[in-house]
Amino acid sequence: MKPFRNLKASTLIQDELGKVFTRDMDFEGALVTIMDVEVDEKLLHATVKIGILPYEKGPGVYLYLTRHASDLRHKLLKKMNIKPMPFLKFIIEEPAVAKDVSVEVEKDNQVI
Repeated sequence: MKPFRNLKASTLIQDELGKVFTRDMDFEGALVTIMDVEVDEKLLHATVKIGILPYEKGPGVYLYLTRHASDLRHKLLKKMNIKPMPFLKFIIEEPAVAKDVSVEVEKDNQVI
């Protein structure tokens, strides 16, 4: 197999899938971003890691994407020249929880 072919395919899939998300999909008040795409060496399966805001809408968006995975694959196949087109599997990325860091500055015995 050609070196780096799966890496090139993953970046192409991420770009085109992002365009399809913005152009054709309606996630009903949720912001969906593609965090990463991993394609196996034989180009049979692609794992798409998505981030969803607000996180509470995650299960609904996940069901929507898994139901429409074959349609998304078909749209990607029309736009890209990758044979075989990998099967898409979606994974929801956990949101990074920012630690509450509060800095107290004392100035003349007053906490600001």
